[in-house]
Amino acid sequence: DVQLQASGGGLVQAGGSLRLSCAASGFTLRDYAIGWFRQAPGKDREAIACISIKDGRTHYADSVKGRFTISRDNANNTVYLQMNSLKPEDTAVYYCAAKYSTVVSRTPGFYDYWGQGTLVTVSS
Repeated sequence: DVQLQASGGGLVQAGGSLRLSCAASGFTLRDYAIGWFRQAPGKDREAIACISIKDGRTHYADSVKGRFTISRDNANNTVYLQMNSLKPEDTAVYYCAAKYSTVVSRTPGFYDYWGQGTLVTVSS
């Protein structure tokens, strides 16, 4: 059974940090393109970071560039999203997604597997 388990969300003050984890079961994450998305109330799901298996390149939305870092731990079959200098506007449910592909995309429909989401709340 293929599953993604997102975790690590919580309540943090502005300027703080959180690290989200996305653990895979039933498949090997290193063979998959991975994306992190977020969705705030009343807004569309937004791609914020993704990582390619082809060359390990990472891509970020302008809103998080320089503050968030996506990385993968192949030994633990887990992808992380380190979030620093958090802002109230980062408040959202965060999702990880995966697709067996050498390319990545910022389009949610591109991905085949999704984690259940983890809530991040940043207080001002």
